[in-house]
Amino acid sequence: MLPIQVLIVEDDPMARTLFEIYLKNSEKYKVAGSVESAAMAELYCLTKQIDLILMDVCTALHASGLDAAEKIKKNHPGIKILIVTSQPECDFIERARRAGVDSFWYKEPSEEKIMSVINRTMEGEQVYPDSPAKQKIGNCFSTEFTKQELSILRELTAGDTDEEIGKNLHLSVWTVRKYIKQMLEKTGFKSRTQLAVVARESGIVIKGY
Repeated sequence: MLPIQVLIVEDDPMARTLFEIYLKNSEKYKVAGSVESAAMAELYCLTKQIDLILMDVCTALHASGLDAAEKIKKNHPGIKILIVTSQPECDFIERARRAGVDSFWYKEPSEEKIMSVINRTMEGEQVYPDSPAKQKIGNCFSTEFTKQELSILRELTAGDTDEEIGKNLHLSVWTVRKYIKQMLEKTGFKSRTQLAVVARESGIVIKGY
């Protein structure tokens, strides 16, 4: 049986090397390509035989692995895609499902675990975490924020004003301020700046990917 051809899309050199080692340790898989940016993934699928893509969400050249996955799934539905990320962004799992991504997993140092997810994906199983990775944000956990709060928080981490957030999300300024106040009460933070900085550093909201 011919080996399964795998494309790795990962901008972290250490993670990319680990994936390459894990795959080379198995006779079932062959690394067909290894690139830093999701912007190059679709081109690889047009020019080479690819059976499986291991892809991060936030890649080089500010290219989104989720956007690339959606395009590839439309044009090459037979290619399996496994998103592997270290970012606990609360929206990534739902977006991956909508894009048709076969499996989604968080990065971990266990070769056995990630290879199990890869094998199960190639066998036709959809492997997803039960919920986004939970992060402590002040006095609460990221899972305690509502979708609307997270949408506003995502804009807030980009440095947008209340007026800009309202325009982007089609909300009134009063509504934006109400949700920010709710998040400050949940977290115990004293300022919106502290809220935005901690949220951005934790990775629970990432704008632009």
